[in-house]
Amino acid sequence: MQDSHVIAGGPSTAMRATRHLAVTMGDPAGIGPEIIVKACAALAPRIAAGDLKLLVIGSGTALDRARAALAPMLAVPEVAADAAAWPDLCFLQAGAEGAPVLPGVLSAEGGRLAYLAVEQGVRLCLAGRTSAIVTAPLNKEALNLAGYHYAGHTELLAELTGRRGSVMLLAHGPMRVSHVTTHVALKDVPQRLTPERLRLVLDLTDDAVRALGVAKPRIAVAALNPHAGEGGLFGREDMEVSAPTIARANADGLDVHGPVPGDTVFVKLRAGQYDAVVAMYHDQGHIPVKLLGFSVDPATGKWEALSGVNITLGLPVIRTSVDHGTAFDIAGQGIASERSLIEAIEYAERLAAYRATV
Repeated sequence: MQDSHVIAGGPSTAMRATRHLAVTMGDPAGIGPEIIVKACAALAPRIAAGDLKLLVIGSGTALDRARAALAPMLAVPEVAADAAAWPDLCFLQAGAEGAPVLPGVLSAEGGRLAYLAVEQGVRLCLAGRTSAIVTAPLNKEALNLAGYHYAGHTELLAELTGRRGSVMLLAHGPMRVSHVTTHVALKDVPQRLTPERLRLVLDLTDDAVRALGVAKPRIAVAALNPHAGEGGLFGREDMEVSAPTIARANADGLDVHGPVPGDTVFVKLRAGQYDAVVAMYHDQGHIPVKLLGFSVDPATGKWEALSGVNITLGLPVIRTSVDHGTAFDIAGQGIASERSLIEAIEYAERLAAYRATV
């Protein structure tokens, strides 16, 4: 490597922020700079009241460009990482700027700055200077072009924090979906479904949903195979791995159901029969959440807004993220929605407040 290594309505409490949330810009060629500027402008009343403190980390050039275009009156003063105190809204340069990064243009420089922003955010959070990390999207290809060979934020954060076995949780209103596997080939999923991994996902999901305000979470485990294997006709993993693990979790005091066939479990989640679902693989869990969270204009077929949050469980730091990509095709146009980023900030606040009490 080249460099060192429920929230509808917002937060549930009116407590004043004591520490900043670190908001990493992601790839400065993507929509990260503009959604950060839009979110900061929308949240300005809370920031002014001292209820919210944000430290933006990334490219100063990209931030200034977005601010000039979208919110020229928004003040985001630059600070040093080791300053004794920071203004409630401020900016930290991720690293020295190299070759120009242009909106919508894939580059190794964009990947380098995205990496350095996350690295700095993790360092500050582990040191207790910030209470959580909120990440705007990075581009996996740019990240790898820069020499950082990770499949995405989740794997990058696992290495930076020295914590393996993290879990992805997607949240959109009452739709909370965690994942046994994510960025792996579909053919590799069955062997990665082990009793140990499933139990870890169940425990972390239960804790996260409690942190979001549900006193006794009801968790459903989605079946890996059609019809939960149909008694072994379509595979035996649901019978031999999932069912015994669910039984042990219930014996230990969790409220876990399943395995529930994947074609009905998310309908039941939406109906309020469960508080969360454990999905077996990436698309099984992502499709239902994104189908409900992404608004589409029926007249044009274009996305109007993106809603939903990605939360990484099992890390020593709190990390939330937007549930969308860098959108290079619209970057720099000022039309990207900040809704998912605002939701990610609100989730980070809630989780940080909960962690402070346990």
